[in-house]
Order: sequence, then C-alpha cells, then structure tokens
Amino acid sequence: MSRSYRIIAPVAAAAAVAATFATVGRADSPPVGALPNGPTSIIQTQKGQLVAFALPKRSAGRVWRIARRFDAAVVRQVSEADVGNSVVLVFKATGSGTTTVAFGLTRGETSKAFESRRFAVRVR
Repeated sequence: MSRSYRIIAPVAAAAAVAATFATVGRADSPPVGALPNGPTSIIQTQKGQLVAFALPKRSAGRVWRIARRFDAAVVRQVSEADVGNSVVLVFKATGSGTTTVAFGLTRGETSKAFESRRFAVRVR
C-alpha cells in the first residue's frame, strides 16, 4: 500500500501557520537512528520565502522528528503545528544553497525510525 504526503510550497497558508505557532524542541531527546527507505522530494524556492512540510499524523504514539542536521544557513525552522490530519513544519529560506531536511517517524522520543521522508531544499 502506498502512502501519500503533501508538500506545501511557499504560500500564504504557511505564513499564517508560522505566525500562529511557535516551535518547542527537547534537548534531551535521543537522536533518531537509522532511517528506513522513504520518499525524497526536491523543493526549489527563493531566499526569504516560507516552505511548509505536511507529514501525515500517525497513531499509537508515533511522532515525526527532524532526524538529521541540516544547514541553518539555507533554511531554519520557524514553527510546527497539527493541522487537520497533518503535522506541518514551516521553515524559512535563509540563504542560497542546498540542504536536506530529513524526518523520521518514531514512537515518542525514542531512536528507532519506522518511516522517513527527505526533502532536498534548493534556495536561490
């Protein structure tokens, strides 16, 4: 069975989400371990634009977490929110370049990833 996901390119809706919700991270969370194979998408945008990633909500305590470091000189996270049946993470394009934002689906704050999504972001 294939699973679908949505990518919301820089749009006004992303700006509304960014203005409404703040991101809270936990410094004591274990890192996400090995990522299973998952889809990779390429996003192209311009400096100063917002990019939103909509990941499907999952049950049984499973949560999407940023799985790998990404280049904050290219993008930085500005917000995160539950929107309908999706978890939406909004990033701002901060500078020219390319970076990959990888997400792993874990059970709570554990390290084992059950699913993954990767997004190669190219900022002009």
